[in-house]
Amino acid sequence: MADSVRSVRASTQGLELVDKARRKKGWNKYADIWWQAAHTSQATLKRFWRREPIQRDTFINICQAVELTSWQDIVDRYLPSTEPDPNFVGRDEAIAQLHNMVNQAAKIIVIQGEGGVGKTRLARKYFENQGFKFLELSMATEPQNIISVESVVEEWLWRDFDEQPGRTLGINLQRLKRKLRDETRRIGILIDNLETALDGYGQFIESHRHYVELLRVLADPTIYSVTLITSRERLCEANVDVNFYMLKGLEESAWRQFFASRNINPNPDSAALSEICRAYGGNAKAMRIISGVIRADFECEIDAYWNVSQDDLLIEQELENLVVSQFNRLQEIDPEAYRLLCRLGCYRYQDVPRVPIDGLLCLLWDVPESQRRRVVNSLRARSLVECRQGEYWLHPVILTEASARLRLSGEWETANRKAADFWTNSVNTVQGTTDALRALEAYYHYVVIEDFEQAADVIIRQRNNKWGTHESLGRSFYKRGLLKPMTAAITEILNKVNPGYRLAKLYHTLGAICWLKGEIHQAISYCEQSREIAIACLRTMGQEDENETVKKNKLIVINSLLTTGICQIGCWELEEAVNTLRQVVQLCEELDYEKYAPSALFYLAFLNSCLERKQEAREIANYLYNRLPEEGLPSWVTEYRLFYLLITYKNLGEIETSFEIYQKDIFYADKSPYTQAKTKALIGLAQLYREQGKLKEAVACHEEGIRDLSEIGAKLDLAEAYFQLALTHQTMGKVAQSKENFEKAIKLFQEMQAPRQVEKVQTAMESL
Repeated sequence: MADSVRSVRASTQGLELVDKARRKKGWNKYADIWWQAAHTSQATLKRFWRREPIQRDTFINICQAVELTSWQDIVDRYLPSTEPDPNFVGRDEAIAQLHNMVNQAAKIIVIQGEGGVGKTRLARKYFENQGFKFLELSMATEPQNIISVESVVEEWLWRDFDEQPGRTLGINLQRLKRKLRDETRRIGILIDNLETALDGYGQFIESHRHYVELLRVLADPTIYSVTLITSRERLCEANVDVNFYMLKGLEESAWRQFFASRNINPNPDSAALSEICRAYGGNAKAMRIISGVIRADFECEIDAYWNVSQDDLLIEQELENLVVSQFNRLQEIDPEAYRLLCRLGCYRYQDVPRVPIDGLLCLLWDVPESQRRRVVNSLRARSLVECRQGEYWLHPVILTEASARLRLSGEWETANRKAADFWTNSVNTVQGTTDALRALEAYYHYVVIEDFEQAADVIIRQRNNKWGTHESLGRSFYKRGLLKPMTAAITEILNKVNPGYRLAKLYHTLGAICWLKGEIHQAISYCEQSREIAIACLRTMGQEDENETVKKNKLIVINSLLTTGICQIGCWELEEAVNTLRQVVQLCEELDYEKYAPSALFYLAFLNSCLERKQEAREIANYLYNRLPEEGLPSWVTEYRLFYLLITYKNLGEIETSFEIYQKDIFYADKSPYTQAKTKALIGLAQLYREQGKLKEAVACHEEGIRDLSEIGAKLDLAEAYFQLALTHQTMGKVAQSKENFEKAIKLFQEMQAPRQVEKVQTAMESL
């Protein structure tokens, strides 16, 4: 197979056009002037004439060199695969038609057809045959379970493009567009089973209208990607330019070829295969399911199967009817496999679309361990569970039936608890986004059985992170910029969790998320609620009960006050922040000063340096500086806090120490999941350059930081960045630029309702 869609070859008819054009110019087939004009080599030109695949850009240059601007008229529309796949039959024409549509600049193609006809398999095979790197999104089978487009785009950016997500869908869509435009390898995007998200008019349901914005990006003619959508229903969004391809059932010849590859060969005079194919309209999914049953239960005898099964499925019945029949039959002949199939209906197959083998084995709690893999293999043999590279999932039609039967079986709660335990135990350390998403799956299992206390525990449970320290899953999410899915998860259960430590922790996590988004007053409100709940718990337990629960509630009080103090800094309410953070330090003395107090001391040092209390600032800063290890960061230090220590020493005029801290800050910020850590370090470096008089270097750092913060959507840090750039321009004597950036900072601070920040900026402007 040629190397992706970038490798193309000429058709026989196309070469005739090229030959006519080159004779008109008086060139021979391998003229030096030709391959030089095409910026290629004579060897490549020879390959072109031999109809061998070459790079698309080179192909275009060769055509244009002889003044053939419509290179699409020259190219061979389809390069057939040299390695036939026995699992994919009868779709050569469909592949060729999709290829033709793509070559005619189709960006989004909706493959429409009945359930199980083979839409998804066709889309995947097209991407594989053409060498695409492709992303896949499967819609949930129930509208209320459809993942939001915001979460989809964030996950793609993180998982597939190693890109930081921004704070808004608009920012993330622009970043996705840039990635798709800049990719050297063509990207394929598969959106599977779209019909769940559509209403009766073929438009997106109200709660998921934002998917229109994603499709508009994917339809952009400048991006280097192709999107295939599978759907049983037609998509009728006027604002989205899509192409449609209707997929019909397979011909009998394809069924015969498929059955033969599995050693199912009917007698020459048997009409069984023709009748089965006709009864199910050539449905590809039915073909695979039936062949699995024939092999597993009838020793490859198709007539024996049809003799006992033909009365169960009539010619007009659809694939869903076959699935119901298969469930009933499996229940009779293999009860253990049937129970596993139903229990697999508890998984979501959305954020984590496939389940490892251990996720299946854990559902076989009533089967001896030595027999569990046999049960799994029984499902695979009947094509009732999909499998790829050791991971499993259910086809949506089968999932719907499995889930419905599980709910009626009396095992709904048990299966979901087993699955929740599996996800929880499978993630001991959160190394990245994938681990975080896998850990959160347990939350959904508890929510669906209405165990909201356990659902809260999933979010607040402490796990190791990549630095060897502990943090809650909620923190792991917001550190990675995945604010929307965690906000949605907490909001879903907030009013269903009993008052106590869990609820207090959830409120504090929401406060931290709002702080990162720049919603400072909302963050303070959530922190106040968190603290009130924790204090009420402490009053109930009594201060003399120094158990673990008391300690955790005291830490909630401390952390909520700490976040409140940080928010007050964001509002430039400096004295208020000092008072709040001094309370934090006092409370830390009741637990473990050395362990907990430094979290507040970083900010107190900074505040005192801003309030001209230099002696106090220096004493605190030196205390912290002397405790910093040569390597690694202890639990009481974060990249965010190092930034404030850096600025403290800058305010104290100790620039050399500031640079030393910057080096440590940027080293860990580069490795940190905190989306804003590196950018804040960069803004700190800009201020240090300004102090040294290196103003050009300072401006460069300011501008890079502002670009990053604008994409992230971190309003508070962006406002401060504009303010610092304005100060640098002011130092350079660039009055117009300074005023412009001062005004940008004021506008953002006004939006955040931070009047003292506005006053700070206006005071600085007075010296212009």
